[in-house]
Amino acid sequence: MTVKMQEAHDFKTECDAIAALLDPLSNTEFDSVTLFKGWTINDIIGHLHLWNIAADQTLTDPDAFQVFIKKTMGALMTGKTHKDTQNAYFKGLKNRALFDAWKAYYPAMSERFAVSDPDGRVKWAGPDMSVKSCIIARQMEHWAHAQAIYDVLGQEREDKDSLKNVAHIGVTTYSWSFKVKGLTPILPKPYVRLTAPSGAIWEWNDPQEDNKVEGSATEFSQVVAQCRNIADTSIVTTGKAATQWMKIAQCFAGGPETPPAQGVRRKA
Repeated sequence: MTVKMQEAHDFKTECDAIAALLDPLSNTEFDSVTLFKGWTINDIIGHLHLWNIAADQTLTDPDAFQVFIKKTMGALMTGKTHKDTQNAYFKGLKNRALFDAWKAYYPAMSERFAVSDPDGRVKWAGPDMSVKSCIIARQMEHWAHAQAIYDVLGQEREDKDSLKNVAHIGVTTYSWSFKVKGLTPILPKPYVRLTAPSGAIWEWNDPQEDNKVEGSATEFSQVVAQCRNIADTSIVTTGKAATQWMKIAQCFAGGPETPPAQGVRRKA
């Protein structure tokens, strides 16, 4: 694949790692229940595949996306769950067959994004966003949901420095983490200093000795994506803003979500 947009390559790399993790599983092993809201591996793959299709439509068929999002949001607003909507969409496709469908779909999707204008605008369930932001969001969601799969399979994930896309979303959604819960963001925003998987140092915001978040980029990303409670990591916070943020961080869209309690999300 000729990559013009690095972020599309990063998305594909994330998907490739998940595919390699799941390839050895038997059909019934996709029914394994994870520590993410009791979802099975099958539920997670269905969720990722459905919203990959939706994201792809925003780029290639905006009219089809509008039909999809109107129907899907309507179902959710009447009390249907995400699992209900994806089960209805896939009409019985599940487990190994659903995994194979997801695995066959994402490479061509990533190529379509790679050769698109990164600054182009696409629709979404919330505000419009750039093409680059759209594919980064898909990487973030795959990375976050896959944590539950790695955990239930007892596997340790080996992150690459493409994780910076996820960490960046975590940092830039600082204010959102407060606002989605009806709280006023505490200013100034904390200084964030993270150690990348490669050992490089990543930094955001103005350096402040009394207002900062420090630690592993992997653990920071786990906290902002609500894959881990802050107390289950070695992340260090200094100051009221940083400490409060890491207790409520939410880097994804939708309604307010409560981070997992200490000890709940963990590797088997």
